Amino acid sequence: MPRAATTTKRKPRAKPAPTSSVPTWTDETQLVGLVFDLEATASASLYSQYTIGLHAWFLDQVRQIDPELSAYLHDGESEKAFTISALEGQLLPSGKQLKLVANQIYHWHINALSQRVASFLKQWLTNLPKDIDLRGASLQIKQVSIAHTPTTYTKLLQSSENQSVVDLSFVSPTSFRRKGHHFPLPVPENLFHSYLRRWNDFSQQPVEQEVFLKWIDENVIIHQHRLESVKVAAGKQGSVTGFTGAISLGLSKAALANTEFTQLFYALLRLAPYCGTGHKTTFGLGQTHAGWLEEQKSAVAEQLIADMLAQRIEELTEIFAAQRKRTGGDRTDKIASTWATILARREHGDSLAAIALDLQMKPDTVKTYVKLARKALKGD
Repeated sequence: MPRAATTTKRKPRAKPAPTSSVPTWTDETQLVGLVFDLEATASASLYSQYTIGLHAWFLDQVRQIDPELSAYLHDGESEKAFTISALEGQLLPSGKQLKLVANQIYHWHINALSQRVASFLKQWLTNLPKDIDLRGASLQIKQVSIAHTPTTYTKLLQSSENQSVVDLSFVSPTSFRRKGHHFPLPVPENLFHSYLRRWNDFSQQPVEQEVFLKWIDENVIIHQHRLESVKVAAGKQGSVTGFTGAISLGLSKAALANTEFTQLFYALLRLAPYCGTGHKTTFGLGQTHAGWLEEQKSAVAEQLIADMLAQRIEELTEIFAAQRKRTGGDRTDKIASTWATILARREHGDSLAAIALDLQMKPDTVKTYVKLARKALKGD
């Protein structure tokens, strides 16, 4: 396995740790997946929504090398050209937070979905900082390996390795947006809409969405599934109802008459491990692996604490939304969700400064919202 090193400090960049082999690929590469082996330098508390910190840390690394790319990845209106995972490894419960175990190895994935991001990763790996610091929880990068083969969208399309039945595993909570709500089921039309959006944005080979998705709806067969629903706090605010598990997909005999769409069907299934499934894939949701995985990789402790926070956010959101509707308040859902997220995270031990940083709000505003939320809760 190759390796590198990482740190989250924004001052001078640390000297990279010595490494005998750094992953590399050709300049034409559009898609590549990396896995970082990270070692906890000491036991330390980790706040439950630490994927926000990983997201921010990565974008800051991009900013130091390519500020324009960082701004595009942060604010761009198109699909995001990267995904990240949560940490895979032993995370222990510590009150309402998580705990990193000293000297344990954790795995973290970053995937590039465009040539520009792949080029950035190639350059970045030659001069990584030594550590990732997640608000005092330090992780030293020991190795960086290629998890998903460097390739292009054209190669995905031209591959002839097509099986009659294809398995996908959803190893982190996965969800879609449908009519303003979360939709936690891998209905083929939703799955392939998710993949096709990325394909149309980055492949330079766009496909007419409506026609293809109608073909998907009429011809894709679910042969087997094993699914479980889960609620998590995800992204910067609010909670998400998603699913984890595995599914087997195939095509009807009639579908094979359309060779163009059949070819695209298999190409998009090959794309899935790179781009993930559904929304909030830049915050660790929707991580998708090829094959049928019998065991979930996410730690039980992490899931339990994520469930606690998500359920509290949902409970508070319903209370605040009902109050504002009674009083004729405007922007009901947005304000209710914001208040609920801030108060729930405060109850879970997150500092006002940390919450403000994650939500990109002024600390004084967050402090005011906590007071208003507590007052509203008492008056309910």
